[in-house]
Amino acid sequence: MRQFFAFFSGAPRRTAASAARRFSTQLPASYTRAGADDVAFFKTVCGAPHVLVPGDGSDLSKYNTDWMRQYHGATAAVVKPRDTAGVAAVLAHCSARRIPVVPQGGNTGLVGGSVPLSHEVVLSLERLKDVHSFDEDSGVVVCGGGLVLQALDDALGARGWMVPLDLGSKGSCAVGGNVATNAGGLRLLRYGSLHGSVLGLEAVTGSGTVVDALCTLRKDNVGFDVKQLFIGSEGALGVVTRVAIQAVQRPAAVNVAMLGAASFADCRALLRLARKRLGEVLSAAEFVDSRAMGIVLQQLAGTRLPFSTPAPFFFFVELSGSNEAHDAEKLAGFLEEAAAGGLAVDGTVAADGVQARSIWRLREDVSVACSQRGHVYKCAITNTPYLRSRANSRETLHSSPRHPPPPPRADDVSLPPARMYALVEDTRARLEGLGWDPALVVPVGYGHLGDNNLHLNVCTPDRGKEYHARLAKDIEPWVYEWVMGAGGSISAEHGLGQQKAKMLHRARPPPVVQLMKDLKKLLDPNGILNPGKVLPIDV
Repeated sequence: MRQFFAFFSGAPRRTAASAARRFSTQLPASYTRAGADDVAFFKTVCGAPHVLVPGDGSDLSKYNTDWMRQYHGATAAVVKPRDTAGVAAVLAHCSARRIPVVPQGGNTGLVGGSVPLSHEVVLSLERLKDVHSFDEDSGVVVCGGGLVLQALDDALGARGWMVPLDLGSKGSCAVGGNVATNAGGLRLLRYGSLHGSVLGLEAVTGSGTVVDALCTLRKDNVGFDVKQLFIGSEGALGVVTRVAIQAVQRPAAVNVAMLGAASFADCRALLRLARKRLGEVLSAAEFVDSRAMGIVLQQLAGTRLPFSTPAPFFFFVELSGSNEAHDAEKLAGFLEEAAAGGLAVDGTVAADGVQARSIWRLREDVSVACSQRGHVYKCAITNTPYLRSRANSRETLHSSPRHPPPPPRADDVSLPPARMYALVEDTRARLEGLGWDPALVVPVGYGHLGDNNLHLNVCTPDRGKEYHARLAKDIEPWVYEWVMGAGGSISAEHGLGQQKAKMLHRARPPPVVQLMKDLKKLLDPNGILNPGKVLPIDV
């Protein structure tokens, strides 16, 4: 089954015009806008060069706008404390004055969780970027919440270790933001979520109280596991200032294979077989349907399949281990059994790192290609399509060696395995039944098969605002009702932010929402932290 191939030219991609969405949400009048006296106080805490305000000549655009240009605010001030004490002083002052605050790391989020709704103070963690300690025996690293994920991975890589988290935005996202959103990524299948990888953390609550839960032990059962309150809280309960993470040994051998499958049921069977035969070295399992792959091959110059047999689905598998010969043997056995069982119609194994990166590009560039075809509905709680402009992306900041930077994506849902692709099929049937031309309106599915995280995109040509508004109404909120009815989650890895906050009361039972409100009141009594995110203002 092994094929050696040379393909995928580096020809430049076609670009598309960027379409940004402006949100006009206003904060309640009960909040106070930071004034001159407040700015003066911030300067005493952070130092004058580290406090930026409108009109002082500073470029505030990167703090006011998300990196996809979909969300926009008008911050009254950007403050950059140097340490935890500075964060605590700023938050205590803002709480007393009821000045709303948006914690911000790398600002790479996809649901508007790290940009102002209006005039909030942006509390940037970019100066909290130290690696405080690393234990060679345990592999536990302690770092500041503002440290860029790539920088942490590079520091660990010099010692033969790595972060158990792989994100396309690792060149610009911050560790504190990763923790605050419980970021997933491609290594989740192997290493699990940050709820397991984070051993401890330090956070500052909305009242300015420092919560020191910075344990560096894997086993610690003293009382409640307080750190879990802040993992995934999206900055609504506290600001993560330091993190203790369990690093993992960097693999000595990486093997990548791509298979064609006749059905999604066969993809699921391939995953089961991979879990059984590849076990401890299985690090990623992804899938792409043929419609999505067709758009990749059509839109992105120089791309082609590494094998000739057409297939309705494509299955990607990666192994990360310590022994090249051992892992290659295991992969060969898996491929032989997959072929013998009729689960794969064709396939290929990357012969080296270059070919491995080429295979991964076919998976990771799906959303890029869909965006370049025209409008793409990402099945988010917005009905404004987004056209990606590669020229305006942060490509140069994304430096994962295996995977190119991801395009904008707020389409993450998770579903039970048996229902996962049914959402794509039902979306297709629904839209055709409503009279939409299937040659123009094309629902596609792809994603992290290993953790049941589906990306559903509905691709259309550019036909004008009225056309797209009608289509959006036929997609949302139907798609979210479908997901919840199937026992799935409307947010698998990006959080709720401001984009999906209004869906909270439909996605969680009233007692759960009330408990979240009670925790918010306890840790942020004046409601200054990230208002309108996670918990909508009107909940």
